[in-house]
Amino acid sequence: MTITIRPAGPADADAVWAILEPTIRAGETYALPRDGSRAAMLAYWFAPAHRVLVAEAEGDVLGTYTLRANQAGGGDHVANASFMTRPDATGRGVARTMGAHALGTARAAGFTAMQFNFVVATNTRAVALWTSLGFAQVGRLPGVFRHPDLGLVDALVMHRVL
Repeated sequence: MTITIRPAGPADADAVWAILEPTIRAGETYALPRDGSRAAMLAYWFAPAHRVLVAEAEGDVLGTYTLRANQAGGGDHVANASFMTRPDATGRGVARTMGAHALGTARAAGFTAMQFNFVVATNTRAVALWTSLGFAQVGRLPGVFRHPDLGLVDALVMHRVL
């Protein structure tokens, strides 16, 4: 399977929502309202400061990610990104492809590092992926995420130089 990454546009809204909705509703990996409306969650994902991309294979959108500055002003040289993969596409290299693409895109945009501020510690697939792509755990925030099944769990701050 060949995965390609391209900028997302308005015509991708249905495909992106098909990725966002199950992840948001599950409430296990993102600090977003589980009952967030389609309009509100798409507005969040497609915020003006976000560069939004989709990963597709044979015209089928399998994942999406956003890229932006982690902070404004003195912190705008550090990138931040968010990633989601369609549930039926997990384990097929989509997230790894998007992660590697995001690193290259951030570097090309002039960012000098990438930081994830809130990786839910129980999201072991994400932690393993980011570690394999060179991210280090630089902080642990105890009990800051309310997991629907596990209760209060930690979140990690992960960072890597570009």
